[in-house]
Amino acid sequence: MKNGWLPAAYPIVQAPMLGVTSPAMVAAAANAGALGSLPVGGLSYDQTAALIQAVKSLTKLPFAVNLFVHDIPSVIDEQAFDDMQVWMQQTADKYQLAFQPLQRAQLQFFHYTEQLPLLVDPQIAVVSFTFGNLNSEAIQFLHQHNKILVGTATSAEEAKVLDESGIDVITAQGIEAGGHRGAFLHPEQLPQIGLLTLLQSIQQVTKKPIIAAGGIGHAAAAKAAMVAGAQAVQIGSLFLASNESLAIPAYKTAVLQSKDTSTALTRAFSGRWARGIQNTFMQLLEKEGIDIPPYPVQNSLTTGFRKAAQAANNSELTNLWAGQMANKAREASTTIILQELIAAGKAVGAW
Repeated sequence: MKNGWLPAAYPIVQAPMLGVTSPAMVAAAANAGALGSLPVGGLSYDQTAALIQAVKSLTKLPFAVNLFVHDIPSVIDEQAFDDMQVWMQQTADKYQLAFQPLQRAQLQFFHYTEQLPLLVDPQIAVVSFTFGNLNSEAIQFLHQHNKILVGTATSAEEAKVLDESGIDVITAQGIEAGGHRGAFLHPEQLPQIGLLTLLQSIQQVTKKPIIAAGGIGHAAAAKAAMVAGAQAVQIGSLFLASNESLAIPAYKTAVLQSKDTSTALTRAFSGRWARGIQNTFMQLLEKEGIDIPPYPVQNSLTTGFRKAAQAANNSELTNLWAGQMANKAREASTTIILQELIAAGKAVGAW
């Protein structure tokens, strides 16, 4: 074990990518010597339980579970909801998608505290989270069950909040990272700090171990992050086209054909800022100029639309979360991708 706090042979964390990361990917990462991470953000108790059991059936090694720790909305902007619903129906009709609009009465949100009882499983060594901070009761509960807590920060200010609340490890999410931004202090002023700058800033406010995330597509980048002060690296986009990825074929193709300029930040799909490959849905909604409901309302609103697009293997009308180095992704097994990364990392002295 490279670091006493990281239950893995190498200082590598497989990023939890909701909608892409499968239990098979988590288990393969763990078996290859990395920390496999299972995303369960926003899922129900039963869905979470089934996914945890699926991972446990594929590996006996420790793994991480990743939570979304956002608030549940108490009030819905009905006008914004209805306007978005009308626009999506019109767009679905235009592109011949079999889409059933979600009604306001059908909205259902799950809070992370509902998932906590499942996390006492001794094989779950790490509980990571994003979009905010755990409440004090959750921190105490998870620490009582010997869990290592890993919070996500996109600024030094956020890292300090996590540190002072007793979180054990900080994931520094650079602006290069794919998927949702973990920012939580000033949502109206999204931090857009590059990873190397962020690593230096966070080290000025905490002595806690830091995991570097964002734009790490090969061993040399991993070494650079480690030299800059990270104790481990988190890698996600590298696995987008892997055998174990849940991404539809068109998503994988878009990733493999992407360039360093292909991605952009958008709120279109979920109501929360996230980095993905630019496509028709993003462009159409931006051009329309209507209000986008906040997360998780917009995320729920677009779920059926995105599923219809995915069923049609249409990469232009669903989210294609990806980081700025996504074109480093490989069509291979998670095991092979990690074995090659580990060997290359050894060759350059990354670990």
